[in-house]
Amino acid sequence: MTNPSVRVARWSAHHPWRAIAGWLLFVAVCLGAGISLGGKAATAHDFWVGEAGRGEAYAAEGGLQQRALERVLIAAKGTAPLDRARGTAVAQDVRTRMARLPEVESAGAPVWSADGRAVRVDVVLRGPELEGRKHVDPVLAQTDQVRRANPDLAVDEAGSPSISKDVQGQRGSDLSRTELFALPVTLLVLLLVFRSLVMAVVPLLLAVSSIAAAVGLSMVASHVFPDAGVGMNVILLIGMAVGVDYTLFYLKRDREERAKAGGSLSSAAVVELAAATSGRAVVVSGLAVAVTSATLYLADDVIFGSLATGAIVVAMAAVVSSLTVLPALLAKLGGRSARRADRSARRGRRGTGRGGRDTGRVGRPGWFTGPVLGAVARRPAVLLGAAVAAMLALAAPMASMKLTDVGRETYSRELPAMRSFDRVNAAFPELKAVDQVVVRADAARQPEVAAALDALAGRVEADPLFDGRTRVRVSADHRVTMLEVPVPAYPSQKRAQDSLERLRAVHVPATVGRIRADVAVTGDVARYADYPEHQKERLPLILGALLLVTFAVTVFAFRSAVLGLVGVVLNLLSAAASLGVLTVVFQHRWAEGLLGFTSMGSVGSRVPLFLFVILFGLSMDYQVFTLSRVQELVRSGVPARRAVLDGIGASAGVVTSAAVVMMTVFASFVPLHLIEMKQFGLSLAVAVLLDAFVIRLVVLPAMMLLLGDAAWWPSRRTDRTAGTAGTGTAATGTTGTGTTGTGTTGTGTTDGHSVGGAAEGQTNRTMRTVR
Repeated sequence: MTNPSVRVARWSAHHPWRAIAGWLLFVAVCLGAGISLGGKAATAHDFWVGEAGRGEAYAAEGGLQQRALERVLIAAKGTAPLDRARGTAVAQDVRTRMARLPEVESAGAPVWSADGRAVRVDVVLRGPELEGRKHVDPVLAQTDQVRRANPDLAVDEAGSPSISKDVQGQRGSDLSRTELFALPVTLLVLLLVFRSLVMAVVPLLLAVSSIAAAVGLSMVASHVFPDAGVGMNVILLIGMAVGVDYTLFYLKRDREERAKAGGSLSSAAVVELAAATSGRAVVVSGLAVAVTSATLYLADDVIFGSLATGAIVVAMAAVVSSLTVLPALLAKLGGRSARRADRSARRGRRGTGRGGRDTGRVGRPGWFTGPVLGAVARRPAVLLGAAVAAMLALAAPMASMKLTDVGRETYSRELPAMRSFDRVNAAFPELKAVDQVVVRADAARQPEVAAALDALAGRVEADPLFDGRTRVRVSADHRVTMLEVPVPAYPSQKRAQDSLERLRAVHVPATVGRIRADVAVTGDVARYADYPEHQKERLPLILGALLLVTFAVTVFAFRSAVLGLVGVVLNLLSAAASLGVLTVVFQHRWAEGLLGFTSMGSVGSRVPLFLFVILFGLSMDYQVFTLSRVQELVRSGVPARRAVLDGIGASAGVVTSAAVVMMTVFASFVPLHLIEMKQFGLSLAVAVLLDAFVIRLVVLPAMMLLLGDAAWWPSRRTDRTAGTAGTGTAATGTTGTGTTGTGTTGTGTTDGHSVGGAAEGQTNRTMRTVR
C-alpha cells in the first residue's frame, strides 16, 4: 500500500497549479481566520503560580490585586535641590492633568522622597494590569507636556505599562532586524548548496508562507491556549529552521533521484521517489517536533503553553507545505532540474569505475564529512570515547547552573522607560520591591486578622532587611486584608530574597500563621522566587515525558528499541553540553561586552526546559533523515557496517547544510536586547552545532558501527530484508549511495519491466524499500 506522503505528492505533481493555489488559499484562510477572531492574550490570572499565585488570587477576591500603575517623578536637574513649593505645584499640575483622562482611574497625592530632593505622583490606569500599555499613551503625552512646560526640571514617568510598551516596541524592532539578517544569510547558504537561485528561493518562500499560516493558526489557538506574548517569537525561531530544513531534505533527494534517473523518469515520477523517502522523513520529523513540544503543556504555565502552541502550529504548517506545494513546485521546475541532472549524470558516467560503480558525487560524502567518517570507520571506539568525553566536559558547568526569573531590571537601558525606572527607584528605593502578606478570613474575624498583622508589622519594621514602613489594605467586604512591606532592593538581589525567606519562615508563622485563616505571601519578590521553583517541580515530569516521547517516536519510525535508547542518550548529551556552554557564558561577566548584556549571575529559568524540548524535537529531524538513509540500505540487504557509512555519508551534506541554516536563524537572536532571547538563541545555536557536527558525524556512526546488527533489535535481519527479496539490485540503486556496485536506476528489474518505461513500478519498488 502506497504511503500517504507519496499519494499526496503524486496528486500535487500531476496537478501542480491546483496544489499551489490550494496552499495559497490555505495560508490566506489561516491568516483570515486569525485576524477575524483576533488573538486572546493571557490575563494576570494565567500567570499565577505557587504561593505567590495563591496570594494574588486571594487579593483579587477582595479587589486588592495589582493594578496598572505609572509613577511621575519631578526632580531638579543636576545636583541642585528641588524647591518644595515649586515641586508641589508641578506635582499638583500632574495630578490634575491625569485625573481628567478617561484612561486614568485615580491620581494620588504628591509623595516626597526621604531626602526631599524629588516628588512623585502615582497614577492608576483603568482596566487589568496587563492591559495597561493599551492606555498609557495619553498619560505619557501629559507627562511630556509637563516636561516641556518646566524645562528646568527633570520630569520622568515609569511603570509597568510604559515599560511594557517600550519593551514590546524594542522586541518588534529586534525581530525585524533578525529577519533582515537571517533571510540573506539563509539564502546564501542555500545558494551554496544548490548553486541555483530558483532552487534556493523555494525553501525560503515555503518557510515564510508556513510562518504566515502558523501566525493565523496561533491566533485561533490562543482562544484555547492564551498567548503570553511569546508565541510570535517561537514561530519565527522554529518556523525558519524547520521550514527550510524540511524543504531542503526534500529538494536534495529530488535532485539525487533526477541525477540518477538521467532523464529516464518524468518529473512527476521523480517527485514520487523523493516523497517515498524524504517525504516520510519530513512527516516523522514534523510529528516529532509537535509531540515533543506538546510536553511543554505539562508545565502548567501560560508562557510554556504559548511556546508549545507556536512550535506545534509552525511545524505542522511546514510539514503540510513540504508535502503539498513543494512537489507541485518541483514538478513545474522539473525541466530546469532535469537539465542539471543530465549534466550531472554525464559527469557521473564519465566517472564510472570498474564494475559499473558510480563514482560521481550524487549521495557521496563531502570533502569534510568523508574524512571524518573515514576516521570513525577506522577507530570507532577511540573517537566515540573522545567525542563523548568532550561533550561531557562541555556539559560539566551545568552542575553549577543557577536558575532565576528574568527581572525587569535586566531590560535594556536604551529604553526611555527603563532610564526613568532607574531614576524613580534611585529617589524612592523602597519602591524597588514589595512583599505582600495576604490574609483571607470571614469578615467577623477581621479584628483578629488586623491584630495579627499589626504584630507582623511590628516585627518587620524592626528587621533591617525591610524598609521599615508598612501599609495595610482591607477589602470592601472585610474578608481580605493585605500588609505591604517595602524592600529597598530589586527582586533578584540577595537582600530581597532573604527578606522573603525571613518573612515566610519566621515572621508570618509567628503572627498571622497562628490564626485560622488562609495566608499567603506574594508580591514582587515572591513572584520572582516562586516561578523558578514551580518550573523545577514540573521539570522531572516534563523531562520524563520528553524522554518517553522521543523513545516512542524513534521506535515507531525505525522499529528498533536500541535506536530509541540511542536517540534519547544522544539528545541528552547535546542538550547538556549546550547548557554547560550557556552557563559559562551567561553566569559570568567575561562575555558581556562581546554579546552585549549584563550578567544576572544566573540563567533564565525558562531557558533549560525550552531548550530540552525544542532541541529534542529538532534533533529528530537529523535523526530521522540520517537513519532513514541507513535503514533503506539495511532493508535492501547491504551489510550493517557499509549501510551506516554509506547512509550517513549520503545524508551528511544535507544535514550539515540544514544545520548551518538553523544555526544562522538561532544565532540571529543573540544580538537581541532581551537577555532571555539571547540565551535561547545561543543555547539552540550551540546545540544544533554540536548535534550536527559531533553527534551525527562522530558519535552516532561510531555507536552504530560498534553495535552492528544489534542496533536494529528487536527487528531481525530477515525481517528487514524480506520486503526487498524480489526487488533485486534496483531497490538498492534507488538509495542514491552508489556503493553496492548495482548500477543505476535505469536497469531492468525482476518483475520484467524496464524502469525507464515504468515510473510507477519504480516508485512502488522504492516504497517497498523504505517501508
